[in-house]
Amino acid sequence: MRQKPTVLAREIVASSRLFRVEQVQLRFANGAERTYERLVGRGAGYGAVMIVAMLDAEHAVLVEEYCGGTDEYELSLPKGLIEPGEDILAAAERELKEEAGYGARQLEHLTELSLSPGYMSQKIQVVLATELYEESLEGDEPEPMGVDKVNLRELSALVQNPQFTEGRALAALYLVRDLLTQRGVFQP
Repeated sequence: MRQKPTVLAREIVASSRLFRVEQVQLRFANGAERTYERLVGRGAGYGAVMIVAMLDAEHAVLVEEYCGGTDEYELSLPKGLIEPGEDILAAAERELKEEAGYGARQLEHLTELSLSPGYMSQKIQVVLATELYEESLEGDEPEPMGVDKVNLRELSALVQNPQFTEGRALAALYLVRDLLTQRGVFQP
């Protein structure tokens, strides 16, 4: 196993309401020194959750929302921040109700994904939600989100949709498709 680099210095070089940019001076085992910058979360860093909510054995819920990063309306999976004191499954249940108008009788934490580990410290927890029922909660979104669905057999076509660009959502959908296939729930 490789030896992690030695941290020589850390400094917050920019800050906003949501993020901080941290500059880290590192020395590697071979003596090379580099300065890295990374985006780090603000405050306690409770994390985030992304939900693959299955309407049935082959259809997952997608939501459409305006995304400031791309300045476009994008399709993705329901997701959001985990509140202080809230566990992963409770956050998944809340976000699913707020964003898609569904609750789930079964929730299962599957894995943790990062978006860009070379530049960001944030990670997201992937949760599988099944046995859905209609129930809504008031969320913090500025406008109602569109709700759509995708057939797990059509993931390669989904990638061609210019409104669907989030890599971690695609990874979560493939993960769930493979898991449900292994369990004999989904027949490809």
